[in-house]
Amino acid sequence: MPDLRFTKDHEYIRLGPDGVAVVGVTDYAQSQLGDVVFVELPKVGASLEQGAEAAVVESVKAASGVNAPASGEVVEVNGELEEKPALVNEDPAGAGWFLKLRVSDPSQVDALMDEAAYLAFVATLD
Repeated sequence: MPDLRFTKDHEYIRLGPDGVAVVGVTDYAQSQLGDVVFVELPKVGASLEQGAEAAVVESVKAASGVNAPASGEVVEVNGELEEKPALVNEDPAGAGWFLKLRVSDPSQVDALMDEAAYLAFVATLD
């Protein structure tokens, strides 16, 4: 998808035409985490800065921070993750999304890696 962008910390962001973006972790990230057992999400209305911690994921292996790929205001969180954190493993780019962010500076999203660049980056990690 051309509207999907990625960070080197393995978060993705999909910016919609309304300026609201869906944020989550990539398939690579969930595979490195192992079985996700808990997700701590930010509060709706919270202001996030690009690169700052937005959420926390706990797996059987470790706890990891999920950083905001862009600055903005949290307008929705995926409450389903509280009951079913395994959605992060099962469908990270779909039902396992973390939050929706009203992006304050769309150029931050444009500056992130596209899918081809991200896949090339991940290939260097193995």
